[in-house]
Amino acid sequence: MTTAGKLAAAIVVGVGPRAGLGAALSRCFAREGLHVFVAGRTAAQLEMVTADIRQAGGRATAVVTDTTREPDVLRLFKAVQESGLPLELAAYNAGNNRWSPLLDTSAQMFEDLWRVCCLGGFLVGREAARGMVPHGRGSILFTGATASVRGRPPFTAFASAKAGLRSLSQAMAREFGPQGIHVGHIVIDGAIDGDKINQGLPDYAKSKGADGMLNIDAIAGAFWYLHTQPRSAWTQELDLRPFKETF
Repeated sequence: MTTAGKLAAAIVVGVGPRAGLGAALSRCFAREGLHVFVAGRTAAQLEMVTADIRQAGGRATAVVTDTTREPDVLRLFKAVQESGLPLELAAYNAGNNRWSPLLDTSAQMFEDLWRVCCLGGFLVGREAARGMVPHGRGSILFTGATASVRGRPPFTAFASAKAGLRSLSQAMAREFGPQGIHVGHIVIDGAIDGDKINQGLPDYAKSKGADGMLNIDAIAGAFWYLHTQPRSAWTQELDLRPFKETF
């Protein structure tokens, strides 16, 4: 989707390996005609994702970004501004789930999770809104998790950070929805069928069986669906899970 038939930009923050949700979002948005600014912390991974997009005929720019650092986020949005393309869509997908019993959780671990899962979302969401409000259109979408809506041990620190991101999305939707900006939060209620699980926890992945994990391209399709919704019927929160996942 483009603005008034002209090329527009998308930002995907939190892009890692090719077989990951960030990369799938980037490929999806590029297939739909957007120039995607692919942001993450590892240059080599970003270059592989952007190369795949270009090979498929899409447009993409890699921008190494640590979303916990405000100067990095400002530099990312400056790259979009300098491209001359209006920002149509921003997806915040950064996250780093770690678990620990509360009594073993250090203040540093708690803060690190909050900085990636919540503070980074604020920085990206704020800058995206600044770019979209003058045009009166655009979508800002945040990747959530089961922990966004239900805290339990040993994920206490992660849950508090993801719940904060969810509240951020709700407040932004109320503030910017009337200004034409669609803010959405997508709860991923289940394991994602990507490298992080398949390579890091192969036995767990195998135990899930056929279609027991969320397909990354299917998730990306749901993000795009939210972006293309008519503004007379916007979804603020969408939850996704495999058919066999328990609620």
